[in-house]
Amino acid sequence: MNQWSRNLNARSIALVERLDDGGVRRLMLYWTLAASLACAIRISFARGGSAPEWILTSLPYALLVGAPVASLVLALHWFRDGENLPQPVTRLAIFGRWTTVSPAAARSMAYYGCTGIMASLLIGMLINIPVRGLEFLAAMPATGGPAPSWFGPLYKLMLADVVILSSLYAVAFVAALRRVPLFPRLLAAIWVCDLAMQLVIAQTMGGMDGLPVDVAGSLRDLLEGNMKKVLISVALWAPYLLMSKRVNLTFRHRIPAEPVPTR
Repeated sequence: MNQWSRNLNARSIALVERLDDGGVRRLMLYWTLAASLACAIRISFARGGSAPEWILTSLPYALLVGAPVASLVLALHWFRDGENLPQPVTRLAIFGRWTTVSPAAARSMAYYGCTGIMASLLIGMLINIPVRGLEFLAAMPATGGPAPSWFGPLYKLMLADVVILSSLYAVAFVAALRRVPLFPRLLAAIWVCDLAMQLVIAQTMGGMDGLPVDVAGSLRDLLEGNMKKVLISVALWAPYLLMSKRVNLTFRHRIPAEPVPTR
């Protein structure tokens, strides 16, 4: 391993240790402050109304801010045993030849853990949360006052998308950080859910009467962009999750099988 690789690995180790040692709670605080400020700015552009109308206008943004935080808190509780949770009975990752090792043996090996390239996947899942939130704030005006008939369904679908998917990626992040054995298949399920959500929005709004052409075009571009990001993630990370020695050791407690000697 050259000096550059050693430095990169050392930084990834330090990053994961900071996240695992109270860093998640600090991130929740930073997210709450930053997202609340961004939502307050968006709400300030809403049309004026009575106090109850302002409350109704603010509720979706409370969900946007609070759902990832609640998901992180719940995931920290669900996965408190982390790497000690049982391995799945049926293996879905069947590529390659592997030898199962004990949990204790796995933890003693140098490439056990979520460092190295795996740390990039953790950061990517975290970044997905503010990116989706910013996309929602940029694409959807705050509710309030009269609106066309198509706006309500579109707003609800886009809100569901950002709340559900940001929450799921938050759960997946904690599952990876705590080295939960089910993490790889959990992330795969979230990718499927993400793609399905984009298709549901496209199908629902595609049949909506009165949807302006320019809104339909912008929505199509947004949904296509979301699908491309998911497909790129799948193309980049699915092979890694299936074949990486680090992933297989950390989450599946197995190492590459020794080649059969030939005479």
